[in-house]
Order: sequence, then structure tokens, then C-alpha cells
Amino acid sequence: MTATTIYTARKIITMNPNQPVVTHVAVREGRILGAGSLAELESWGDYELDTRFADKVLMPGMIEGHAHTMEGTLWRNVYVGWFDRMDPDGKTWSGAKSIDAVIERLSSAEAALSDPDEPISGWSLDPIYMDNKRVTRQDLDRVSSTRPVGVLHASGHILNANSKALEMAGLLKPGVNHPGIPLGADGLPTGELYGPDAMTPVAGFVGYDRAMTDCDERGLLDYAKLCVRAGVTTSTDLAARLTDESVSMMLDVTSRGRFPLRVVPLRVFFGMTPEECVAYVLELKEKSTDLLRLGRIKAVADGSIQGFSARMRWPGYHNGAPNGLWYTPPEQMSELYNLALAAGVQVHTHTNGDQATQMALDVFEPAIRANPSPDHRFTIQHCQLADAAQFAKMGKLGMCVNLFANHHFYWGDEHYRLTVGPERAMRMNATRTALASNVPLAIHSDAPVTPLGPLFTAWAAVNRITASGRTQGEGEKISVDQALYAITMGAAYTLHLDGELGSIEVGKRADFAVLEDDPTAVDAMAVKDIPVWGTVQGGRIFPASEL
Repeated sequence: MTATTIYTARKIITMNPNQPVVTHVAVREGRILGAGSLAELESWGDYELDTRFADKVLMPGMIEGHAHTMEGTLWRNVYVGWFDRMDPDGKTWSGAKSIDAVIERLSSAEAALSDPDEPISGWSLDPIYMDNKRVTRQDLDRVSSTRPVGVLHASGHILNANSKALEMAGLLKPGVNHPGIPLGADGLPTGELYGPDAMTPVAGFVGYDRAMTDCDERGLLDYAKLCVRAGVTTSTDLAARLTDESVSMMLDVTSRGRFPLRVVPLRVFFGMTPEECVAYVLELKEKSTDLLRLGRIKAVADGSIQGFSARMRWPGYHNGAPNGLWYTPPEQMSELYNLALAAGVQVHTHTNGDQATQMALDVFEPAIRANPSPDHRFTIQHCQLADAAQFAKMGKLGMCVNLFANHHFYWGDEHYRLTVGPERAMRMNATRTALASNVPLAIHSDAPVTPLGPLFTAWAAVNRITASGRTQGEGEKISVDQALYAITMGAAYTLHLDGELGSIEVGKRADFAVLEDDPTAVDAMAVKDIPVWGTVQGGRIFPASEL
């Protein structure tokens, strides 16, 4: 008979409403044989009792429904973000609090290079905290005028380049006419590049030919370390190119016996026609394994609110900035939705501004009428400025939403002060309204935009605290139980994986987050500070201390 292990814990939070809390869980062949009391589980026959979690709290393995495995690769570049941040090896890097500090950190990295042609690649730049000063090519020329230098913004939607990088890409010249490439008083590009069309020609010269959307082998392994430290057993990679090479790499890495993560990569809708993209992901789906789930599409409607590239309805940006960019125009989005619905392919759509959300709804409604699909679960990602009417429409159309709860902390003050103003800032990421509108809800970190950590994300949705310590949007708070559901069953539902993941009950994968304390018992303000011991993934145990 196949061996059965029964684990005992101080408390097991199941997310199963029939028995929300138990003391024991039985595992066989990497799946949950049952959950309940020891007496109930003994009826399954011979077992080994494992008490290593006797003083721990188990909950379903947390599911990061919007992240990018590229974070694992980005850590090999120069971190220049505003906030302190921990790398895959557990080291905390201090934030860079001024443009001069950013230049100093990049210059230190440049001085350590021996190859004169090697680029300098920075990431997580956040000038909105530096009085919204613009970083120019001349600023980055202070790092080097002879080697290419590029810095990716925290949002991932803007890339800054020095003069050398622009020259190598053929852009350091007058007459450039592109909405994503602003020009200076001298008629030349300033060095800021908005959106994939503008960023891509330069990206390869500054070390971002791969990591703009994808990770490599080492990056995927490093990303998995971050997941174990955060209690995550399943994560999306929500905008991968999924080339033959990268899919082969992912299949190889995820098949290794000690790889601790289930990866759900979505093919980004960029560089292909709608027909090509749908056909390609249908082919990819056939290659899926337990730890690599393929066959979904990620579309991007607009850019970033704090980067002023999101599309806004009237009255626009609070500070009077011009409206943002369409990354995918309405007619192309409509074609994608129609083809995907007809083929049974799920699409997740990035919208930040409320105009972008409205566009997605406006083109989705006729598409679903033309291609009825009762369980499509098309999901709006970020969806930060949606109002009650838009959530009501999503509920009627059977759509899901994955809200960027972390934003309240990282950029809430700046949204209130600068980008959207007080009223809209208070309704951003309206989790309570989504639930009241019967819209299936997940919440996310968008790592590497903010650090991976579902307990922090839950804390953010429950408390809505900004970096300055203000509560922003009291009426949109949700309970701890609702937030925990959103990072487990809620996220699983948006991925059509709720039959396999998200709760601790018979038949599901034996995926657990192992915590040092009970998130339902501590003060709501302490949820983010609960230490994560590690994870159990498919019955395999991964202590964070052994990474």
C-alpha cells in the first residue's frame, strides 16, 4: 500500500466551509487524503504520524495570481528602488532615496565591471517619490558615457536609458515621433521610454533583452526561493513571451525533484496577431504538466498610473498630466476576445486607468454575446480605478478581478496627492465593492513591482494603510477571512484551478503554507509580520531556512 503521512499542527485553516479548522491532514501521493481529527483520518489505514508542525499553523499554499518570475532574474541587476527590499538569499537592500543615490549605486556597479561593453542594468526606479523629478539620459550619462545604461521603473512600464544606449538603438537623433518617446528642448529623446513599443528597441542594449518579461534558469530558481519564503506554492508569470526556448527551460526546471513551485505563465499579447496568439497558446496548453500550467493569454490595455501612462476617464490626472497610452487598441482587444472565447482560451487583461477598464468591458460584452461561454472567468488585472458601476457590469458578465491591494501602501499617498486626487484614491482597488457586486476576487503583489508576499497583500486589503500611516478608503476594507480567501481560493478560481488548489480538503494537491502564527487570531495590523516557516508543495517539504 502507498505510504500515508498524517501531519498534526497547532491549527490548520482549511478554506473548506464544511470544516474550516482541523488539527490533522493526511497526505498520500502528493495529494490530500483527508483533513480532520486524528481519529477520523486513522480510518484510512496504516500511516506515519509527523509532528514537525505541531507548533505551527498550516493554511492552503498561497497563490500569487499576478506576479512575474522575472523578479528572480532582476536581482542580478542593480536594485535602485525607494523601499528596502529582501533578495532571494534573504539579504535586505536599502532603498535609494534620491536621484543622486540612484546614480551612486549604479556608478558603484559600473566601477566593478571589467568588460567595457557590458551594460549597466538597474531596476525599480520610482521617481514619483523624488518630487516626481524626471530622470534624463544626462543623469544616466553620469554613470557612463561609453557603455549603455538602462533603468527599469518599479511599474515595469517605463525604461530610462543613457545617451549611449539611445545611440546604439538609433534613437539619439532629431525627428523621433512616438508618443512613448518624449523629446527634450534640444529635440532629442530625454531618455524616458514609455510602453513596450518604445522600450523594446533599447531594452536589448541595456541588459533587458530577456528580463523585460521573462526569466532564465537561474532566475526561475531564485524566484522559487522568494516564493517559499512567502508561503507561495503556485504563482503566475503574468506576461511571459513563452518562446520555444523559454518553455523548454521552464519544463526542465519545474520537472526537477526539488523545485518547490507550480508556475502558471501567460503568453503576453504582443508581437503576434490575435489569431496567431490564440493558436499558439492552444499548442502550448498541450505541453502542460502539474508544475507548469500553460494555455492562457495576458493582454495589456494601458500603462501605469504613477507613471502617467494609464488611460483615465474625465477629469483625467489630478495634476493635469496628459492621458496615458493604449497598449492594445479597442479593435484589436475585441478581436482577441472574440477569438479566445470561441476557442475556449482564457484571457487576463491588465487595466489600470478607469478608461482602460471601461474599454475592456465595452469590447467584452458583445464578444461574450457572440461567443457564449458560461465559465470563461476572463479576469481584469489591477483594475485599480474601477467604480461601482464597472464592478456591477463585471459581475453581470461573469468576469473576475484581481486587485492590486499593495498599491495602497506603496503609492497611496502619491495617488491622493498627485495622480488621481483624494476621492478616486480612496476607492482604488475596491475589494469590498467587488465582493458586493459578486465579482470573484483575488489580490496580488505584481512582483517585482512590489515585493512578493501574500500575507502583506492580505494586510494591505484589510487595513488600507499608506506608507505615511494613513488609512485610505475605510469603506473598501475587507475582513482577514476574506483577504485570506482571496490569496488562496480566490486566486485559484481566477486560474480555473479551484478544483485542485486553494483549500485543504480531500483530493486536492498537498500544498500548504507553514506559518509561525495564526493570521486569524493576531491583530489585523500584525498579519503582514507573521513569519513563514516554509511550504509543503505536492507533499514535499521546503523549509525556508534551508534555501
